[in-house]
Amino acid sequence: MKFYFPDSQDMVSPNYDFINDEYSPFRVRQRDDKYAHEVLSPAPYDGILVSKAIVDGSIKGAGKYSMPQRERLYRLGVKKYFRLPDDVRSLGDCGAFNYINEELPPYTVDDVLDFYEGCGFDSGISIDHIIFGYDPDVADSDVNPAWAERRQTSLSYAEKFLAGVEARGRKIEPVGAAQGWSPASYADSVQRLQGMGYQRIALGGMVPLKTHEILACLREIDGVRSPETEFHLLGITRVASMEEFARYGVTSFDSTSPFKQAFMDDRDNYHTTDGTFNAIRVPQSDGNPALKRRILSGAVCQSKVKAAERECLKRLRAFDTGDASLEQVLSALGDYEPLVDPVKKSRLPGYRRTLEAKPWKACKCELCQKHGIEIVIFRGTERNKSRGFHNLSVLCEKMHNIAVRPSVEER
Repeated sequence: MKFYFPDSQDMVSPNYDFINDEYSPFRVRQRDDKYAHEVLSPAPYDGILVSKAIVDGSIKGAGKYSMPQRERLYRLGVKKYFRLPDDVRSLGDCGAFNYINEELPPYTVDDVLDFYEGCGFDSGISIDHIIFGYDPDVADSDVNPAWAERRQTSLSYAEKFLAGVEARGRKIEPVGAAQGWSPASYADSVQRLQGMGYQRIALGGMVPLKTHEILACLREIDGVRSPETEFHLLGITRVASMEEFARYGVTSFDSTSPFKQAFMDDRDNYHTTDGTFNAIRVPQSDGNPALKRRILSGAVCQSKVKAAERECLKRLRAFDTGDASLEQVLSALGDYEPLVDPVKKSRLPGYRRTLEAKPWKACKCELCQKHGIEIVIFRGTERNKSRGFHNLSVLCEKMHNIAVRPSVEER
């Protein structure tokens, strides 16, 4: 099972000073900062996915790339821009979620092929239009006309896209995008894409679906799937179900979920192959907006906040070296927590579990080995992204232990 990581210009600074929370004064981001595959070995994903909407913008406006970054990507190509190892693949897509509210996709086939070929992607997904709902029991005569139109739009673009790829000398591997609102409609989309000549198909619009609904679609699709057809799940993780997904021809997927959980989830911030742990929140007293407001309003004393913050970090680092006890650390965290947010339920039980287990000690990834306890401290973008990169490596390890679809003989 192959894992693709969607790019959003996420990097870490190898020279960041975690003790003083400072960047090097000589840092040049594009030159000095590193992607996950540059700080972890082996690379924590099998490929990267880059959306045209992220790079070039869409109907919503500019993308996440600055003009110099965009020009550099087109000039160098995706392999050199991301400094990708030879075994890390690149997959381009249109970023359909960026124009989900539009009547039609804002790109032409030539626009998309110019992007894919201009950047030198290995593979590219045809233009699609996400369907807003899911109804497995709706009759064809009663289906929402907008859903039917969006599916037909996706199929029409797929046919033109494949013709464009062939006319241009097949410089990329074409991946057809399948949309649907039910197992039957997804199966019909796949059958029609196979009829066009696609051997790799991306199943889109499934992010909101429950796992049993995804499986229902895959089972229905399996009835029409050609032996050589492989599926990519767009935006789907569902680690616990990946082995079952693989039985129905899924060979790859993409997701930002493990990365974002490092700093957006309330609890599951640090991943291991056996489970997840709370990161330990020690927000910066001069960088956390909510805490700054409490200080400015006079609700808490700035000097008291700073002293409590320093004590938390001091004791956490001492705990990592064996010079402070668990109870000493929890006592300091307990003093700081109500200063930061007196209303929120205490996270100390989760912190206790993390500190008792010391999962960073057992991890062999370069980031945990280098940073120690710093990687489980929830504090600032460098620690949080480093923890996110660690999570990617854990997911990739899990995925490599999953067998892909059965062989033709087994079927």
